[in-house]
Amino acid sequence: MNAGIISTGHDYPDGVLTNADLEKLVETSDEWITTRTGIKQRHKAADDEYTSQFGVRAAQKAIDRANISIDDIEIIVCATTTPDQILPSTGCLIQKELGANNAAAMDVVAACSGFLYGITMVESMIRTGQIKHALVIGAEVLTKYVDYSDRSTCVIFGDGAGAAILGPVAEDKGILATKIMSDGRYDEQLFAPGGGSRNGWTPEVLENRDNCFKMRGNELFKVAVRSMSKVSKEMLEKTGYTVDDVKMVIPHQANQRITDAVASRLKVPEEKVYSNIAEHGNTSAASIPIALDECLRDEKIVEGDLVLMTAFGGGVTWGGTLVRF
Repeated sequence: MNAGIISTGHDYPDGVLTNADLEKLVETSDEWITTRTGIKQRHKAADDEYTSQFGVRAAQKAIDRANISIDDIEIIVCATTTPDQILPSTGCLIQKELGANNAAAMDVVAACSGFLYGITMVESMIRTGQIKHALVIGAEVLTKYVDYSDRSTCVIFGDGAGAAILGPVAEDKGILATKIMSDGRYDEQLFAPGGGSRNGWTPEVLENRDNCFKMRGNELFKVAVRSMSKVSKEMLEKTGYTVDDVKMVIPHQANQRITDAVASRLKVPEEKVYSNIAEHGNTSAASIPIALDECLRDEKIVEGDLVLMTAFGGGVTWGGTLVRF
C-alpha cells in the first residue's frame, strides 16, 4: 500500500511575544531580529500550559478532517524536545486525552527534524501492511527552555503543534521518497547540556542556565544549508523529478536566511517556498506540520500537487520527504 498524508491540523497558544516585547527583556531591536531571522513575533505558552495540550488539539483537528474513528489509529508518534515530563512519554499522554486506546504511542527526540523522522517511521509500517492509520505530531513549548538574557536564542523560538494522519492512498499518490540522517559530531552546535542524567539540575546548572538552549549559529547555518539542500536533491533524483515539478517546498522554519539559502541552492523560485516564520518563529518539530496545514487550508496545495519537505535540527539531524497529494 502507498502511504500518504490524508489530513492535518495545527494549534498554538493565544499568547504572542512580539519583537517589541523582547526589546523590553533583552538588548535587541525589531530591526536586529528581523534582519537576522525574519521573525516578527512568536506564540508563547502561558505558565500553566504545556506541550501535550497543543498536541491534543492539533491531533483532534487532523482526526476530524480525516473522517476516521479514533479507534482506527494504530500508532501515535509525538516528535518533541519539550516533553510534559520525563515519564511517561508525551505521546502516551496525548493518547490518553484522545482516547486512542487501540494505538501504540511513543516520542521521537530529533529536534526540528522530528516530524519527518516520525513520517519516515510510520510510512514503512503502512506500506508493508503492519498498520493502516497513524498519527504523527510535532509539538513544542520551547519558550520554557529559553534564556531571556541570551539574545541570540531568545528571539528565535516559539510554541505550537501540528499533526498529520497518515494512511493508505491511491497508487499515484502518497509519500514517494523519504530520508532521515544525523551527525552527532555537531552535538554542541545546538544543545541544552543541563537537566539530564549527565549534569542534572545542580545549582551550577541553574546558575549557568545550562537547562536552556545554547547555539553556535554561524557553524550551524552552514551545516543546515548544506544538509537540507543535499537531502532535497536526493529526494528529487531518487524519484526522477526536478524542482520544476514541485508545487511547494516546505522547509523547517528555522531562520529566513537559511530558507533563502536553501532555495537558492535548489534554484527554487521564491513563490514556491513557503514561509511563516515571521508569525510563528522557530517551533522546532512543530514547524513543518503547522506550515503544511496552513498550505492545505489556504489551498496553496491541492490534490495532485508535489510537495517537498525538508528539515534540520539539533543533534544534528536532518531529513527530506517528497509527497504527492
